[in-house]
Amino acid sequence: MLKLNALVHDFFKSVITKNIDIYNEFSLQHELGIFLREALPTYKVQFERNVSYFTNDNKTIKKEIDIAVFSEDKAEKYAIELKCPLNGQYPEQMYSFVKDIKFMEQLKERGFTNTYCVVLVSDRPFYQGKSNEGIYKCFREEFSVYGEIFKPTGLGRNNESITLSENYNFEWQELSETRRYYIIEI
Repeated sequence: MLKLNALVHDFFKSVITKNIDIYNEFSLQHELGIFLREALPTYKVQFERNVSYFTNDNKTIKKEIDIAVFSEDKAEKYAIELKCPLNGQYPEQMYSFVKDIKFMEQLKERGFTNTYCVVLVSDRPFYQGKSNEGIYKCFREEFSVYGEIFKPTGLGRNNESITLSENYNFEWQELSETRRYYIIEI
């Protein structure tokens, strides 16, 4: 069984040592995919793969996997969801982080070996701020995502929610002075 968690940490180390530019989610997806292809030559690494390629039960919160890593016979299959927000919208983006965790839970329930959520942020308000109420508490104070989490703003605010099956603890890792990332393994 692959230890993708360790490989993703190695990827972020190489971002620093090789001065790789990660400037949006697309660049994160492709640079990480290239890194994984080089590190895992006997596995397939594919982008934006539809859930239906792996399971008939594709009633999931999302339809496409950012990065799918799998053996030729699909006996081993891994999914990685990525977020690299650039335009503020902190509480809404945090809610998107939760949605990705739910999606990874659903894929794990459908037979994936392991699934992962990887988030890279460039703005301090994702991991630090004055308000630690609501969704902010998960990402700024407790560093744990669990239970029922309500949509924090906009249409559906405090009505729409996502309920997670487990408790997911994480640690913000420093990539540079203001950039942080975390990996959650489901």
